[in-house]
Amino acid sequence: MIDGICILFYIRLEIYYVTIQEEVPMAVRILMDSACDMSQERAAKLNVNVMPLKIRFGEDEYLDGVTMTNEEFYERLEKKEIIPKTSQIPPYEYEREFASAKEAGDQVLCFTLSSGVSGCYQSACLAAQGYEDCVSVIDTKQFCISELVIVERAIQLRDEGKSFREIDEIIREEMKDARVVAVFDTLEYLQLGGRLSKAAAFTGTLLSIKPVLTIEDGQVKILAKARGSRHAFKTMNEVTGSLTPDYDRPVCFGFTGRTDETIMKYLNESAGFYGGNERGKNIVSVGATIGTYAGPGAVAAAFFAKTNRTF
Repeated sequence: MIDGICILFYIRLEIYYVTIQEEVPMAVRILMDSACDMSQERAAKLNVNVMPLKIRFGEDEYLDGVTMTNEEFYERLEKKEIIPKTSQIPPYEYEREFASAKEAGDQVLCFTLSSGVSGCYQSACLAAQGYEDCVSVIDTKQFCISELVIVERAIQLRDEGKSFREIDEIIREEMKDARVVAVFDTLEYLQLGGRLSKAAAFTGTLLSIKPVLTIEDGQVKILAKARGSRHAFKTMNEVTGSLTPDYDRPVCFGFTGRTDETIMKYLNESAGFYGGNERGKNIVSVGATIGTYAGPGAVAAAFFAKTNRTF
């Protein structure tokens, strides 16, 4: 009799255990490349994973944000001895992350910078073969801080308790609203990187031309060429204002160089434009992906637009 009671209790315990196991939701892992300019320290606080791109100065290779900080990057960039190059994350590094998540019973939202400027998306897609049940690879069509606001929106949704599939569906729709507007302080690094002729760079520098840029269809696009920083900042605000930023979703400001002097100048001159309290906004240091061509002194604002229009 006692044996029968013990067996019955054991069966009920097993059923209860299996039921509990089935009710525990799988964790959602958020994975991105370092082109989004989220620091490893912030990633750790937010419980997400930033995979570093590689930076090469000639024969010297570094991991973006890991074995080379942004400050170290700009210190070497400003010497102008070697123009750096960044390289994509290979498929096996993505596959390692996907395998780890599957083994743990987790699901992965993998965000990549625009497939129009990098092979990271293709690498991640190759690695995701065989993991379709637990991995979704998302080409953000953005990079730098406009990729970052998309990732931070996904983090918001995760922290609100949304499921893997819900976040995936919402983000794929909302990322169409992601915008970035930037001002480069110098044309020199565009010329050094082969993106601008020496003659055009010389003329632009002589006239104090500051290009106002955005990312459209995954590629950099010049919106205007302003003379002087004050006019460039005004143009940047006019473009941003025409898109009506949504302050209920992430907003981010970025700067290039070893100090935040230029972005603070911009925010001070734009006091109240972003709803006040600009100093309390999310301000990040922009790394090698954009910094190679922008050089020091560039500023940018990224946000989700309420106005459904392109530039």
